[in-house]
Amino acid sequence: MAKKRKGPSERKQKVRQYVKENRGMLTVYVVLRLLVVSVMIAQLFNRDYFNAFLCALTLVLFTIPAFIEHKLNIDVPNTLEVIILLFIFSAEILGEIRSYYLQFPYWDTMLHTINGFLMAAIGFSLIDILNRSERVALNLAPIFVGLFAFCFSMTVGVLWEFFEFSMDQLAGMDMQKDTIVSTIHSVSLNPEGANVPVTVQVESLVVNGQEWDLGGYLDIGIIDTMKDLLVNFIGAVVFSIIGIFYIKGRGKGTFVRRFIPTLKHGGGAGRHKKEPPEPRTGE
Repeated sequence: MAKKRKGPSERKQKVRQYVKENRGMLTVYVVLRLLVVSVMIAQLFNRDYFNAFLCALTLVLFTIPAFIEHKLNIDVPNTLEVIILLFIFSAEILGEIRSYYLQFPYWDTMLHTINGFLMAAIGFSLIDILNRSERVALNLAPIFVGLFAFCFSMTVGVLWEFFEFSMDQLAGMDMQKDTIVSTIHSVSLNPEGANVPVTVQVESLVVNGQEWDLGGYLDIGIIDTMKDLLVNFIGAVVFSIIGIFYIKGRGKGTFVRRFIPTLKHGGGAGRHKKEPPEPRTGE
């Protein structure tokens, strides 16, 4: 028996209902897209085609949450979706085009911390969906779900640093920002050639015969990379711990649910396993 097609009036009613239930998220989405389009037009007038490309890339990235919801049948919470949109806008438009990475020293640190938190939420949801599915023979204890979320977030963070390093080396960019250091601890500078680090106070820096008054030695990216991974670690740990308590007391509280994508009813991973009436604290 053929399925009855939905009429125009029924589709309009569903659209109105969707807009009513997601008014805040849709407002953020539309406002951010308008801002990006206006910035892209300005960059085209300035003949800055690379920044225009970043704007076009931002518009594409904005569609990822909607793509996941419609194509993979996964419900992305509005709070998580808004944070993702703001994160993309802050990184590409404010960070790169508006140079917030240079104007605000902790802008990059803030974004990497949020990234660690968000990636842990996504990793957590991947295992949680499988953990609750009847079609998948997987039943991990909360501590292992949290551990996977942490490892997933850190892996994404490391892969991003690989990407930054590759772009700096192959495309001549400066994604791994430099740091001025006034003291060096190095074995290579030991005058006796011993495997003992010596401390050197950097008072001047000469590059190709020209003295640069930077106030120290120019570190090439390593300190920036380690700081990024450290704050990514903090974000991942925070969400993983919250997620563990969320599983142990499933159904209690709504804070964590705002950040965890879930499978829609009838999704590809199968029906959810029935939850026990009382959470087992011994897991």
